[in-house]
Amino acid sequence: MTKYDYDVVIIGAGPGGLAAAYGLAAQQHVLVVENNLWGGTCPNFGCDPKKMLYGVVEAQRQVRRYQGSGLDGQPRVNWAQMMAFKRSYTDGVPVGTEQGLTQAGIDHLHGTATFRDAHTLVVGDRTVTTDKVVVATGAHANITDIPGHELLATSTDFLALADRPQSIGFIGAGYVAVELANIAAEAGVTVHIFQHNRRLLRAFPEEYAARVANQLQDKGVQWHWDTSITSVRAGADQGVIATTDHGDDVTLDLLVAAAGRDANIGSLNLEAAGIEYSRHGVKINDHLQSTVANVFAIGDAADKQVPKLTPTASFEGRYVADLINGATAPIQYPPVPHTVFAGPELAQVGLSLSAAQADSDRYAVLTQDVGSWYTYHRIRDDDARVTTITNRQTGLLVGAVALATNAEELINYCTSIITRGLPASALKQWIPVYPSVASDLGYFYS
Repeated sequence: MTKYDYDVVIIGAGPGGLAAAYGLAAQQHVLVVENNLWGGTCPNFGCDPKKMLYGVVEAQRQVRRYQGSGLDGQPRVNWAQMMAFKRSYTDGVPVGTEQGLTQAGIDHLHGTATFRDAHTLVVGDRTVTTDKVVVATGAHANITDIPGHELLATSTDFLALADRPQSIGFIGAGYVAVELANIAAEAGVTVHIFQHNRRLLRAFPEEYAARVANQLQDKGVQWHWDTSITSVRAGADQGVIATTDHGDDVTLDLLVAAAGRDANIGSLNLEAAGIEYSRHGVKINDHLQSTVANVFAIGDAADKQVPKLTPTASFEGRYVADLINGATAPIQYPPVPHTVFAGPELAQVGLSLSAAQADSDRYAVLTQDVGSWYTYHRIRDDDARVTTITNRQTGLLVGAVALATNAEELINYCTSIITRGLPASALKQWIPVYPSVASDLGYFYS
């Protein structure tokens, strides 16, 4: 029997990798390798700091909506203080994460891991052998390959801006662009979004995405539809000048590449281990195994159809830990909700609206403008809208979409109902706090 240095080496110390490490630590000898900040993208320069900034600008937006309804005077975002608030959390993440690994008795190395073969990794000047490997390296911004691409910034750069810029551009109209554009616009920055077609947030219903576009436009965001950036050059004094395929030059303090994210696997030397992959990640089966049976991939490093979100990465990390510890069943995902924090939030879960509309004999779709309902009238969210999808035969809730303040809360309730397969009658057996988002569920699902 081969004697390895470790039972499992986990490459990447983000939420997915850490979930796997802690799930394995009691039964396996584990090594975690990280070449960036301990804790990974989400808590250091992703969803966590982003939502801290979002909380600040949302508070400002709520005060603005209450003007004439009991509040006078409007606050202004202080960019430097807002970023200091963000750092009050993020500065402690790497140290806290590493301390947690130490306290749990999990070995860890800082450095870049590369495969020598399926059971051998090189980390700096150290060679490590292992029975199994979990690739949990996350993803990075897809930098458009155009002249001057080295001048493009990323979301990480945005979240580290010490001073408020006067103008920012975003290439792309996905999650990253929409969420950061909203924060910048609410903070008084002139924002441009360059989108190669007329569609944003492709994972969401087009009619809802169009509403988000209009809401951002009302905040001053300038949409450049059917437009691509063809080159970037340095400005005369500072910033950059972006040239479009229409021949226009747009001067910006910062231009952020936000046209998707590619798996962060380029430095792994996967070929040496015979592992198949694409730019979307390591190719995996329904046990999250790569084409080499002892190597697994999770989170953004895996080529998969399931949304690449922090909770799914953690779910996959726990699953792989169970699998290595002796479980045998293929992975089965529960309904996965996802939300764009666009001010207000756009959220959905379950069966897509397009799929339900295409099979109207099987599914009933109910769309309601709920801005006049008490819950939304109270917070002056006049444009709130919610769609619920039910199976006509069973009467069960199978999908939901919401564009509203605190849509994340509503969609979490809907996720629980769908996951547990609860009939509408079950809502009559509980007493939620009133008035609240939960107390409205009976009007969405009855």
